[in-house]
Amino acid sequence: MAMLKGANLPVPAPAVRVELGWRSGPGVPDVDASALLLVSGRVRSDADFVFYNQPVHASGAVRHENKASGGAGVTDSLTVDLARVEPTVERIVLAASADGGSFGQVPGLHVRVLDAASGTEIARYDSEDATVETAFVLGELYRRQGSWKFRAVGQGYGSGLAGLATDFGISVDEPGQRSAATAPAAAAAPTVPARTAPAAAPARTVPPVPPVAPPAPVRLSKVTLTKEAPTVSLAKQGGSSGAMRVNLNWQVRKQFKGWGAKLGRAVAMHGDLDLDLCALYELTDGRKGVVQALGNAFGALNQPPYIHLDGDDRTGGSASGENLTINLDHKDRLRRIVIFVTIYEGARSFADLDATVTLQPQHGAAIDFSLGECTVPSTVCSLALITNTGSDLVVQREARFLVPERGVSPQRTIDYAYGWGMNWTPGRK
Repeated sequence: MAMLKGANLPVPAPAVRVELGWRSGPGVPDVDASALLLVSGRVRSDADFVFYNQPVHASGAVRHENKASGGAGVTDSLTVDLARVEPTVERIVLAASADGGSFGQVPGLHVRVLDAASGTEIARYDSEDATVETAFVLGELYRRQGSWKFRAVGQGYGSGLAGLATDFGISVDEPGQRSAATAPAAAAAPTVPARTAPAAAPARTVPPVPPVAPPAPVRLSKVTLTKEAPTVSLAKQGGSSGAMRVNLNWQVRKQFKGWGAKLGRAVAMHGDLDLDLCALYELTDGRKGVVQALGNAFGALNQPPYIHLDGDDRTGGSASGENLTINLDHKDRLRRIVIFVTIYEGARSFADLDATVTLQPQHGAAIDFSLGECTVPSTVCSLALITNTGSDLVVQREARFLVPERGVSPQRTIDYAYGWGMNWTPGRK
């Protein structure tokens, strides 16, 4: 249901999907969705900020999903399980930030609230008066007499995501600035010598209480790999420990009933599209292998190969896409990893598919890139190469569309391209 600024509607669903949408095109900035959980108008802590670098709230009630492209439009989504939102949370602000421009350059900006179960649209607000703003509050979910409602807000900020977040009480770690929260503890609390007790009654020695380090401020930076700048150091981004989630999400640009126009016989879409996210790995002890759904080789996170495939998404581009996780706490055991994707069924090539890859370290900035356009009859694409240099892990954008020779599997094709030297046998899932 279309809404005017300031209008509100009841939200009858126990869980909703919030889609921030806009039209893509030359010169259009990238846009990111975020949410802030508020008590008395402010966050309780930085953990109440859900965005690309902090995608899941501690309660599990609010999650930042992944961008999806379809036709000329792009969406960035949040899911909100209203039934799980903590009782003290009064409002959930639904915001957007523009990366590389202002919202006056973003056509078709809107927010939709959908029933998470049925997909039925509950509310829609189209923003039509944005100019120089670089952050925007499009709407909010709020409690009223025990029920949830949605209000269309349409309030802009000229200070970007950092200004919006700070306004609601978030501590932001701006590049090039030193936050007071990260200052050395010794400078903040100088030592004062205690008075000496009389010799007849020596003072009891009490061990000093170590200072409690303040929580690190939120980092808003993110990294986009391009052909011109294809590599990034995980150590320099502060993301070389914890779990790193790798997400693949895709959309079909065009749906063909016959043959693809660009590649003649190369493209034929039929039924649900099933892409498989996979990883070739080599450990420092020389062991090699593959993590993939084929053959149920899902790997393991806390033992070799320290890579785990979360599951097999056969829906052809759902909100979550395909995900695998790499345990960076064991990075010293990892020599190199090739992350790649194969077409299992539903298409004969990557042509006319839009795919994006996001690497989200547990600590550090998100790393994302798009695969670009496929112009060859490819059924396997290498996404990224992660290499252990001895002192660092380096992520390199590959985006190589490979064409298997007749009778050669996609996995063997990747093996040949990167010199893995493994023996392959037929498998199924």
